Amino acid sequence: MKINRIDHVSINVHDLSEAKEFFLDLGLEVQAEWELDGEQLDRIVGLKDVKTECVGLGMPDGQVWIELVKFHSPSDEKDIQQPSANTLGIRHICFAVEDIETIVANLKKKDTEIFSEIQQYEGSYRLCYVRGPEGIILELAEKIN
Repeated sequence: MKINRIDHVSINVHDLSEAKEFFLDLGLEVQAEWELDGEQLDRIVGLKDVKTECVGLGMPDGQVWIELVKFHSPSDEKDIQQPSANTLGIRHICFAVEDIETIVANLKKKDTEIFSEIQQYEGSYRLCYVRGPEGIILELAEKIN
């Protein structure tokens, strides 16, 4: 048995347009958009009467695939959660970036929540955590040469 790679990361969102715009602003590109429903999807995800709308976003070099999913049905009974960096479960996605100052400045202009100012971790990285739409947490990491 062998795992070859992570195929994609899926993020369920309420406002697909807002989440899509957030990732486009970071430099990802739309790779595909589609809608799914039907009995086969119901069986795959273990829910009934599923209807989804999806956007696949990737880096220009094709290394990252993020799938944003809007469930039109069934709806989630809970409101959008605002987890902290230490909340249990899958918590953030880390992007290796260049020019972290410009990225963070642009995110601040769009009223993105910045967890802290850019911090240097030892002599290897400059890091910053930000919260995008619907509680999505990103870590930005710029390698120090």
